Amino acid sequence: MNNSVSIKVYHGYGHTNNLVIYGNAFKYKARTVQHYSDNLFTNILHLLRLFILKPFPGLKLRLTFHDQVVYQTSEYDGFFKFEWKAAKEVAAGWHDVKVEAIDEQQQVLAVCSSTIFVPHITQYAFISDIDDTIMVSHSATIYKRLRELFIKNPRTRKTFTDVQLHYSLLALSHTTADQPNPFFYVSSSEWNLYDYLVETFRFNKLPEGVFLLNQIKMWTNFLKSGKTGHEGKLIRVMRIISAFPNQRFVFFGDNSQRDPFIYASIAERYPEKVEAIYIRNILPANEQSTQAALAAAKEKGIKICVFNSSSEAMTHSRAVGLIAPLDHIKGIETILN
Repeated sequence: MNNSVSIKVYHGYGHTNNLVIYGNAFKYKARTVQHYSDNLFTNILHLLRLFILKPFPGLKLRLTFHDQVVYQTSEYDGFFKFEWKAAKEVAAGWHDVKVEAIDEQQQVLAVCSSTIFVPHITQYAFISDIDDTIMVSHSATIYKRLRELFIKNPRTRKTFTDVQLHYSLLALSHTTADQPNPFFYVSSSEWNLYDYLVETFRFNKLPEGVFLLNQIKMWTNFLKSGKTGHEGKLIRVMRIISAFPNQRFVFFGDNSQRDPFIYASIAERYPEKVEAIYIRNILPANEQSTQAALAAAKEKGIKICVFNSSSEAMTHSRAVGLIAPLDHIKGIETILN
């Protein structure tokens, strides 16, 4: 192995005919294992380390999935994407995948393993924003957003009350615990924060899912974290919808930035694919414009909920049939315990 080369592979997704996984290649990357602490300086140091890295463009990569081998090369910013068709039918669930960085002689320079998620053919799939939809982030105010990042670690970040219960119930909507509905977490946050977010979600027992984030940022652009244009978010959501033609989608976002307009645009283009849109009313001053943005989708029969609390959103989900009565949900004991 070569200590001057490292690769990071994120959770992938797809089905037999269209499997996708993303990653980044680095010439060096700071150690990012975090020892959880309430010490402000420890948290600041760890956060800064996530942005101290140097991309490795043009690196040759080899992916192994079951008996298949696929080759790729990292882009100018170190980012890479593997997209392939499986040689054999791929069962639903999580599958191991290995990516290796190799030299001209096929010698392995670095290796990273990850998993790829193939959803069961369920009725629904859920796409959720993260900042100010699941976690308190103050995304609209850069000072407050950075303050949240600086003073908190992944296990002390605050999630909204009842969001875990709501999402866990939705994961079982019209299905069972052994075949949960898929969740995709789409954010304007950068891939630098991937491990941070995964740990936050697991610690808070949110449904396991696939994260789709934004382009890596260097430490020189750290203060612009989360401020990348939202057109990339629209593209990522559209790719998910295209990859899963059998599911109807439920969107979750907030009205601190562009989520209502992004989801309204998708609903206008694919009304038959959208079951419902939920928008957390983070900025009451934007509630009227949020309702106006979603009015056309509502007229098409798409269920709309602009909510102030997750308990309010759950009430709506029950009313429209997305959540069954608790005594009808198989696997509810796991959620409630």
